[in-house]
Amino acid sequence: MMLTADNRFKKLIVIGDRVLIKPSKPNERTSSGLYLPAGVQEKEKVQQGYVVRTGPGYAIPVPVENESWKSDDEQIKYVPLQAKEGDLAIYLMSSATEVLYEGEKYYIVPQSAILMLEREEDF
Repeated sequence: MMLTADNRFKKLIVIGDRVLIKPSKPNERTSSGLYLPAGVQEKEKVQQGYVVRTGPGYAIPVPVENESWKSDDEQIKYVPLQAKEGDLAIYLMSSATEVLYEGEKYYIVPQSAILMLEREEDF
């Protein structure tokens, strides 16, 4: 499979309650006017970026049933994450793990480290 701009993240599987975020440039303002001043970014170690991929959510323990007709996939249930692809996330850097993918910097962040989301929706 040839990687293109449209499918380059398809082979990445984010685990559990984690979110893959592409950091935005410092002092980049969103269309609604939201931005983090440099002072906040330095003192609070808070950053913003766009959600690229999300994990399936928080796994829910399921009672073990020996039902041979059920597939293994039916045994795992998840509480979905609030973060969705395309959201702008404001997150704590102290919980983020930096990764490089195809020469670009991204952060893997647990949803619990995301303080706020901005979602572009048509009303």
